[in-house]
Amino acid sequence: MVLKQDWPAARVAKFRQAAFVYLHVAILYEAAAYVMMGVGTLPGRFGPPWVWLLAGATVAAVVFVGLYRWRNVWVARTVWGLHGLRIPVLIRGAFFASADAVTPPAFYITALVIVVINLWMLARAGWDL
Repeated sequence: MVLKQDWPAARVAKFRQAAFVYLHVAILYEAAAYVMMGVGTLPGRFGPPWVWLLAGATVAAVVFVGLYRWRNVWVARTVWGLHGLRIPVLIRGAFFASADAVTPPAFYITALVIVVINLWMLARAGWDL
């Protein structure tokens, strides 16, 4: 395994870029969840929403450190795989939403674009040499 200090400067830059793109994605998701909580559209069936907001912020911080400081390819690859699982839900909400859907399709289209950009940056960090 190549240690983080052995990465070429171009590879280090890819990890930093991926870290900051991920951080911005996390901020957008946290802000959306906070607004949804405020207007009462965030489901409470899995516990208090503020607990999930706190958990999301914690995960975002760990992933950011994993990418920016540790430059761990497995963090990049794992997050890439997990974020890829969001795509079917986003496509459904953007293009195949029911007529009584509360959230507008533009929300899902925007999230889809953001997730794809994040996947691209994570792939660069996780697989490019």
